[in-house]
Amino acid sequence: MKNKLQIINFKFQISSMFLLLVTCIFLNSCSDDEVSTPKPRAYFRLSFPVKKYVKYDSDCPFTFDIPAYSKMEVDKNYNAEPCWLNLNFLTFNGTLHLSYKVVNDNINGFLQDTYTLASKHQIKASGIEEQPISKPKSKVYGLVYDIEGNAASSIQFFLTDSTKHFIRGALYFNAVPNTDSITPVVNYIRKDIFRMIETFEWKEDETSNSFAKAMHKK
Repeated sequence: MKNKLQIINFKFQISSMFLLLVTCIFLNSCSDDEVSTPKPRAYFRLSFPVKKYVKYDSDCPFTFDIPAYSKMEVDKNYNAEPCWLNLNFLTFNGTLHLSYKVVNDNINGFLQDTYTLASKHQIKASGIEEQPISKPKSKVYGLVYDIEGNAASSIQFFLTDSTKHFIRGALYFNAVPNTDSITPVVNYIRKDIFRMIETFEWKEDETSNSFAKAMHKK
């Protein structure tokens, strides 16, 4: 009788140990599954400022509206020319570079340079859309290059009156371009750029003429 009880007790211990072992393996398996399960990809949530504009007016022969949240600075690069400006979008770490040129029977050269600079981004761009600009009453004509994909510059454009003035703009971000993360920002700033174009005016007064004459002499 004593031997039978010992055998039964031994079998019970073996069964208990087996159940404990199976339970531990099961729990570890569940834990491993939880750790190895990939998490969905996420992006930073962006906060966009309320749209509000102010008029930019300086000694340069043009005026236009800029976002209140942006900051205009004179280009201090060593090769910068008068009325070369940088419109900084500090919130988004981006800059709209503006370069002004006086037209002196060389409009075709400026147009070719603008096309060449925009075309350089075709290597990484998924497409480039062109949108013509025509404001006859203000003598403002031009073209907007909307560059899609992972190109370094997302939007470029030029404006001219075809006889005296020419200005080129190019939007760049101080970060590696990534379509998924940068698209919402580009769409937001695109509205600001078109507001600038819509409100763009040449100064056809003595100040503008004096500026043009000074540039012609250089």
